Amino acid sequence: MVRPPLVDRIVAHDGVRRAARAGFVASGSLHFLIAYVIARIAIGRGGHADPSGAMATLAEATDGVLILWAIAAALIPLAAWRLTEALLGLHPAEKGRDPRDASIGNRLKALGLLAVYCSVGFTCVRFAVGSREPSREQNTGLSAQLMQSFSGRVLLVVVGAVIAAIGGYYAYKGASRRFVDDLTISGGRLVVVLGVYGYVAEGIVYSLAGILVVVAAVRADPAKAAGLDAAVQTLGAADSGDALLMFAALGFAAYGLYSFALARWARM
Repeated sequence: MVRPPLVDRIVAHDGVRRAARAGFVASGSLHFLIAYVIARIAIGRGGHADPSGAMATLAEATDGVLILWAIAAALIPLAAWRLTEALLGLHPAEKGRDPRDASIGNRLKALGLLAVYCSVGFTCVRFAVGSREPSREQNTGLSAQLMQSFSGRVLLVVVGAVIAAIGGYYAYKGASRRFVDDLTISGGRLVVVLGVYGYVAEGIVYSLAGILVVVAAVRADPAKAAGLDAAVQTLGAADSGDALLMFAALGFAAYGLYSFALARWARM
C-alpha cells in the first residue's frame, strides 16, 4: 500500500510520536491506581477494582479533576496512533517494516486498543465533569437489559468469550515474552520481569472477567457481568483470596511500570 507523503511526514514527526508516547504514561498511572484499589480490597477497605474505581480515587484527591483531564488529553494522541495502526499496520513510523505488521490480525489488535483507550478516556471525562457512576453498576444494568432476550444473552456470551480470549492472549504474550518485540531495545532483565508478570497477571484477571460474563449470560445473573471488578471480587472470595488479590494488585502495578518503559522504548 502506497501512503501519501503527508502521512509519512506526520507519523515520522518527533512531536507526534512523543505525544503518543505520553499516553503510555497515562495508562501506566491508571494501572497503578487500579493496583492500589485492588490492594485496598485485599485489606478490607473496599472499592471498585476497575478504571472507574481508580478515577473515583483520583477525583477525591487535591487537583484530581485536573489530573483526570490531563489523563484524558494524554490518551487522545495514543488513541489516534492506534487508529493509524489499524489503518496502515503496526509501527507506521518505521522504515522497511515487516509485511506481517499490516496483517488483519495486527490491525484488529490495534483497533481493540483504540477502543480501550477511547473507553478509558471517556470515563476520565465523565468523572471530571461530575458523572461518577461506577462502571460496575453501568455494566450490570446493561447486562440486565440484554438478558431480557435470547439474542441479548447470545451477544453477552460472544462479548465474554472475546474478553476471555484477549485475556488469554495477554497471558500468553507475557509467558512467551513476545512483548519484547514491541520494544526498540532487547529488554533488560527488569523490563522483561515486569512485562512477564504484568501481562500474565492482567491476562488471568481479564480472562476470569470474560468467563464471568459468559456465566452471567447462561445463569441470567447480571451481577457477574460487572467486568474487571467482578473478577477481582471473585478472586477475593476464593480460598487464599487475599493472596490472590495481592498477586493481581502487584501484576497491575508491574504492568504500570512496564507502560512507563513503553513510553521510552515502544516501537512506533
